[in-house]
Amino acid sequence: MDEISELRLFVRIVAAGSLSETARRLNSSLPAMSRRLASLEKRLGVRLIDRSTRRFALTEEGDRLHERAVKILADLDAAEAEISAKAGTPQGHIRIGAPLEIGRRHFAPLIGEFSKKYPRITIELSLKVADAPIDLVGDDLDIGLSIDQPVDGSIISRKVISSRRIVCASPNYLSERGMPMKPDDLLEHECICLVRGRHIFNRWTFSEDGKLREVQVRSVLMSDHAEVVHGWAVAGHGIMLKALWDIDDDLKTGRLVEVLAPFSASEINLYILYPSRSHLPPRVRVFIDFLLAAMNRRTNPPT
Repeated sequence: MDEISELRLFVRIVAAGSLSETARRLNSSLPAMSRRLASLEKRLGVRLIDRSTRRFALTEEGDRLHERAVKILADLDAAEAEISAKAGTPQGHIRIGAPLEIGRRHFAPLIGEFSKKYPRITIELSLKVADAPIDLVGDDLDIGLSIDQPVDGSIISRKVISSRRIVCASPNYLSERGMPMKPDDLLEHECICLVRGRHIFNRWTFSEDGKLREVQVRSVLMSDHAEVVHGWAVAGHGIMLKALWDIDDDLKTGRLVEVLAPFSASEINLYILYPSRSHLPPRVRVFIDFLLAAMNRRTNPPT
């Protein structure tokens, strides 16, 4: 492993907060991460991370190296951006993180189109289950697509899509159990909910008599995998709350039917996230411009 790769790995370990989390993000193993960190420490002749506690902490030497490493890598990225810009043709590698369903259904095809237009740019797409938060630094991403806006002031966000969440079910389920006519009717129905961590998203928001209110539905089936939730609903196992962009094809074909439309109140936005850099790599800049233009054409087709 060369010195730059070692520095990138060390920065990612610090961002992840543990070797096990780093291994998970890199699809590696804990022993492999331990060996790579130990190799770096052996080469430098110092201990960089105190691993005696459950949540390790940087040593004085580790803190100094991390501070220098972040600056070195930022300068290197800026230098590559300047050189690439002068070369005239964007090139290099882009890592993108996105929610599973919209990433697979909507953005993967767009990435394929982009790749044909810019063949010298390679792209790696990482899909997150259950709309898991996008961590640009920890996951070493150039670009993220997220329903949450960043709290980190060093991250730029731009809105890509505005839509809403809708309550829906399959025609078979509704023919057997009946159509709910008001939000409280959901209490008599079987509902399918998404899970993030230990939190179950079973409190659904509605607008009723001009006021917003929540209904805590009875969650019969739950999963942290968005496509599993989607599949259960299409198969007729219950009612789900889902972003419109995930199920627009199902609504058009009749596999799913929207219910409680007059009470819909749950808006949702998708943002593109990227680091705030003075020298954004041309490969990243052209991808952002391409994506925003493509999504604008889809949401505002020419008349």
